[in-house]
Amino acid sequence: MADNYLENHYEEYLKRKAAWEKNKKCSFRRTAPKTNVCICGGGNIGHVLGGFLGSKENYKVTILTRQPDKWCAKDNLPLTVTDCNGKIFNGLIFATDNPELAMKDCDIVFITLPGFAIAEQLRLIAPYVTPKTYIGSVFCSSGFFPMAMKILPQNSKLFGFQRVPFISRLVKYGHSANLLGYRPQFNIATYNIDNKQAIGTLLNKMFDTQIKLLDNYMEATLTNSNPLLHPSRLYGMMKGKEMTFSRNILFYEEWDDVSSQLLIDCDREFQELRERLQIPQSAIPTILDYYESHDAHSLTEKIRSIKSFCGIYAPMKETDGGYIPDYNSRYFTEDIPFGLILIKSYAVKYKVATPNIDTIILWAQENMGKKYLTDGQLNGENIDETVAQYITE
Repeated sequence: MADNYLENHYEEYLKRKAAWEKNKKCSFRRTAPKTNVCICGGGNIGHVLGGFLGSKENYKVTILTRQPDKWCAKDNLPLTVTDCNGKIFNGLIFATDNPELAMKDCDIVFITLPGFAIAEQLRLIAPYVTPKTYIGSVFCSSGFFPMAMKILPQNSKLFGFQRVPFISRLVKYGHSANLLGYRPQFNIATYNIDNKQAIGTLLNKMFDTQIKLLDNYMEATLTNSNPLLHPSRLYGMMKGKEMTFSRNILFYEEWDDVSSQLLIDCDREFQELRERLQIPQSAIPTILDYYESHDAHSLTEKIRSIKSFCGIYAPMKETDGGYIPDYNSRYFTEDIPFGLILIKSYAVKYKVATPNIDTIILWAQENMGKKYLTDGQLNGENIDETVAQYITE
């Protein structure tokens, strides 16, 4: 593990932190921390979680990141988060690239990484997980639960959010971020936690938000949101068309009925899988119910009208000849191998036919230069680069 400033100067950091609090150099004071929090990942949500929780009393927050020297803690400054109401949270955090240091006496871990980075992170922290540690993810639909079950010590206490707790945007890496939206309730799935109320109570105190405990971890693992929404739109927008566009296309505001119909067809396959797993429809409503629509055209109109979707462009990059699809975008690298492939993996496992989902995977993998699906089976040469290896074995 590479040396870094904070690891080498940790005792000095603690002394400066105590002096900073004593002299009121930040907008909050706190007693000795009682809950040790490790946040894995320094993206949008990692920043917001760090600033939000680090500003609260009785929490010691450590960010496990590959770039600790770029974080505010090096200069003994707070991680500043500004919410949608103008409230400012000044979070005192510690940043390190050393998993042993980050996990020391850790009570709760939040994984805030995309699907392709989760397994590696779990392997790094696995040697330091203790029986008291809760390990959770803010993203569950990219395979957190099946990965954690295979990688972490047996009987590790797992939890996960059905949807991300905050709408988050990074402002300055390591220093500031914006919290753009709250949720009135967090739906939390658990695995290997006998006392579910304990984790519910802990999260309720941490976030000051109502907690609903789900019946089954699959209710958070499976989703018909981005893993179906994004690929359906990509296929509807790009399949059978010239791969060079005169301009970039608005992903949602120019949504079309072709994309809507494909999304509805994929969701029917998804709902058949949900029924096979005996997950109640109330836990994962159909696409039409969720968007209060009744057919493809009304779904198109609904998606086009959602204000929070405005201004988001398709994953394209500009060239001398125009705009071309960016197959290195997370719309492809995340939503196909760790989104659509996750759904397909469970469909294979539980013998649910998915012809529409297969069509999108075959189209996407060809353009990505990958082979995941062959003859309806997940046995392509690149399948081990996906979440499938943790589900179908």
